[in-house]
Amino acid sequence: MLLRRCGTDALLVEVDSLTEVAAVRAALQDLDGIEELVPAARTVLVKGALTQVREVLATVDLTHVPETRSREVTIPVTYDGPDLDLVAETAGISPDEVVRLHTSAVYEVAFCGFAPGFGYLTGLPENLQQPRLDSPRTKVPVGSVGIAGEFTAAYPRATPGGWRLIGSTDITLFDAKAETPALLAPGDKVRFVIA
Repeated sequence: MLLRRCGTDALLVEVDSLTEVAAVRAALQDLDGIEELVPAARTVLVKGALTQVREVLATVDLTHVPETRSREVTIPVTYDGPDLDLVAETAGISPDEVVRLHTSAVYEVAFCGFAPGFGYLTGLPENLQQPRLDSPRTKVPVGSVGIAGEFTAAYPRATPGGWRLIGSTDITLFDAKAETPALLAPGDKVRFVIA
């Protein structure tokens, strides 16, 4: 673990894996005085309570993610994505099996980024883990559900993107006018169900 000072009141905690990010996030999430905690793929940005943060991180076990409270969010999906057949062919299974595997897993929001409300979800079954498209799309429709590498996600707005799209959802993933604009937050559990 490497700690880097960010300005006067923040630290960037650099670690080696998503498991270690989750361990750092879990260890710090209820610490008094933390103003902001922003996990990413291999870092956690922490604002506030720097003395206490350093004390906790000196003893944290990065190999073990403690149980934390989490919400469970269900996202209904229509599995009709333009890359569903490609994903099935690459995995050597049928499109129906892709849907069965995708809906049978329980995912966790590892971190958010790329676009407001875009949650990177871990827990994708191994045979569905596939590379991004060779040539990204210039516009992925809002609500598209895709996979890339070890992640699955739903696009909260229309953006460019290179993920393999297997379906779509009508659920609102980000609403700037809402009290809590993003539907998903790090640590949330997510289930996809057939719409």
